[in-house]
Amino acid sequence: MVYKELGKTGMCLSNVGFGASSLGGVFHSLNEERGCQAVETAVEHGINFIDVSPYYGHLKAETVLGKALRRIPRDKYYLSTKVGRYGKDGVNTWDYSAERARQSVSESMERLGVDHIDLINVHDIEFADLEQVCGETLPASVELLSQGQLGHVGITNLTLRHFKYVIEHVPAGTVESVLSFCHYTLNDDALVDYLGFFEERGIGVINASPYSMGLLTERGVPDWHPAPAALQRLARKAVAFCKEHGVSIERLAAHFSMNNPRIASTLFSTTNPDNVIRTIEYATEPVDEALVAEVRRIFEPGYRDTWVNS
Repeated sequence: MVYKELGKTGMCLSNVGFGASSLGGVFHSLNEERGCQAVETAVEHGINFIDVSPYYGHLKAETVLGKALRRIPRDKYYLSTKVGRYGKDGVNTWDYSAERARQSVSESMERLGVDHIDLINVHDIEFADLEQVCGETLPASVELLSQGQLGHVGITNLTLRHFKYVIEHVPAGTVESVLSFCHYTLNDDALVDYLGFFEERGIGVINASPYSMGLLTERGVPDWHPAPAALQRLARKAVAFCKEHGVSIERLAAHFSMNNPRIASTLFSTTNPDNVIRTIEYATEPVDEALVAEVRRIFEPGYRDTWVNS
């Protein structure tokens, strides 16, 4: 495992991070005990960064993760959760007000069974009024830093240009990290265009979803996956190509996404302890770089094609 500092936060994160969205049953059905074991296995094998959100499973992910964290010493991991995006009774909701942000942090700590959160992220700002994020959500989060509830503040987003807008419209140092997903993968590396901007400002970078939310897996995408049909066809072609060469596309995808020295950590999600160990192996064991290049060429007709979040 490789550990890198997240910007100037002082937090040295494992380059493989545990994303707890699966603990909310987001991708597939969930066995809670098995999910808790996956978290324990991750920490036992050197993963020290865990990310979650009240939105995942509409509170379920935080609740299940809280059960797992009660079994793990608090000094073994850095914990990240989010504010701004929520849901109830199967309906997604958004609230980026200062009052809701403060309330959400308190509720998350209770569900997670912790007395502080190392990193709070304003969640999926592509859905927000960016002026409200700059003038209300982020200032409320910074306020909580002085109260000892939070360690650091960041933002998450699918639409990369929004990162730049927010960072340029708040006081320097307000945003300490960014979390981008599905933009540093075998089929889309658009995140690299922004790394210099973040580095100039001392902002740490977290990458998420090396499998592009299931696109780069043999199992294939869930029914709700928003990728264009043409991109999904290219993904199936890439999966078949990898099988023909005796390697899983997951191995290539994880290795590619988790080994950029300019990215502190890349999050993956699972409820299967065996998948935790397998993913760590994918990240740390050498791969055939020529094969990686061939897979990336397969994606050329749809390279960097993205989608609207939902």
